[in-house]
Amino acid sequence: MFKSMLKEARSIAQQIRDAGFDCRIVGGAVRDMLMGKDPKDLDMVTTAFPDELEEIFPDIRWAGRSFGVSLLKRGNFTFELASSRLERTYLDGRHPEEIKFSRDLKSDVVRRDFTVNALLCDPFSLEVTDFSGGVEDLKKGIIRTVGDPEVRFSEDALRMLRAVRFASMRGFTLEENTLLAIKKLSHTVKLLAAERVKSELDRIFTSPGRVYALNVMSETGLLKELLPEVDALKGVEQEKEFHPEGDVFTHTAIMLERMAIPDPALAWSVLLHDIGKAVTTFTDSNGRIRAFGHEEKGADMAYDIAMRLKFSVRQRDAVVAAVRNHMRMAHVRDMRTAKLKRLICDENFPLELELHRLDCISSHKFMECWLFLIDQLVSTPLEVLKQKPLVTGADLISLGAKPSPIFKKLLNELFDRQLAGEFPDKNSAVSAAKQLLDKYHA
Repeated sequence: MFKSMLKEARSIAQQIRDAGFDCRIVGGAVRDMLMGKDPKDLDMVTTAFPDELEEIFPDIRWAGRSFGVSLLKRGNFTFELASSRLERTYLDGRHPEEIKFSRDLKSDVVRRDFTVNALLCDPFSLEVTDFSGGVEDLKKGIIRTVGDPEVRFSEDALRMLRAVRFASMRGFTLEENTLLAIKKLSHTVKLLAAERVKSELDRIFTSPGRVYALNVMSETGLLKELLPEVDALKGVEQEKEFHPEGDVFTHTAIMLERMAIPDPALAWSVLLHDIGKAVTTFTDSNGRIRAFGHEEKGADMAYDIAMRLKFSVRQRDAVVAAVRNHMRMAHVRDMRTAKLKRLICDENFPLELELHRLDCISSHKFMECWLFLIDQLVSTPLEVLKQKPLVTGADLISLGAKPSPIFKKLLNELFDRQLAGEFPDKNSAVSAAKQLLDKYHA
């Protein structure tokens, strides 16, 4: 695939050179090639200005003409092609006050964020041009800004999170001055759009170095600015009988590290599952550390975080449910059959089951409830697992009921009876619903 993509990139570069301009591969693709990895895409930079590119490529599509960023489709690949530019003064920590195009490719790469991303590569000879020391930084395994880190982060505060992400994804560390600049400017991340922050955090907390990233964010103040509820877990003690690993922050970090298949919903469930302990933990008269109701309090806090960071509705509901329900797994062996079936049939069950496994192996290591659930899951017929409630809230409304807190209780009871095999079809379930409504209204 890479050879085919490179062939198309060379075709584009040749057309540009035939017109009298330079064109190079730039950025992450060069970094990946130097690390022995095939890039997933190839971005290119050219000394041709936008109006000149339009003459060379009649089929050009602009992703942002004022920025000189275009898209070219060749074969099965779409290439981002940018006109070389320079800018320094930023209006709002993100958008440059003025954009000037340049015939000098060096001026383009030295305005970029990190040295490992400021590399040029000739698409034909594959010779790398390095104006900022990125090749050496790759060898050392460090992330360092191009130029003054305070200037780079002042231009766009998201670069601080990107620095953490690049380090965590590749097993690198942050260069000292870069780290110090993040500490100094960490407060500015609160000015960023929630969507941009959420996207970076998703990638950070599912990266191979996610625990390193969590600790760096804690050390620099980024965590306190973006997720103060998680930062507050540091020093929150737990009963050693069940949590010999340490405080809640340590427990959370261990769980994060042990995710077998990193997934954003699971990562957020891990991060937030115990945040309620920061505000519910106390020591009782017997000297025991307690955190009664931390799951309910934590679910409310998780909902607020999800709204603040603009989670999708689906992910928000899944994570909040996982936080709210994570303690019930300890009682599954005492559940009634219908309730246990309802738990296993819940669409959020796989997420909650994996959260429970991580919770156990990262603390007391009592796996009996998890093994019990696995046995139940294996022995439950597929048609039962796929069952959906025959009666919904819409059905209750059609029967004349007004939406109220009683709906949840009614629907749960009806689904329990359905799983027990009481209803042969929807009509019988709706009839039972009507009887229950009459009973509650009596």
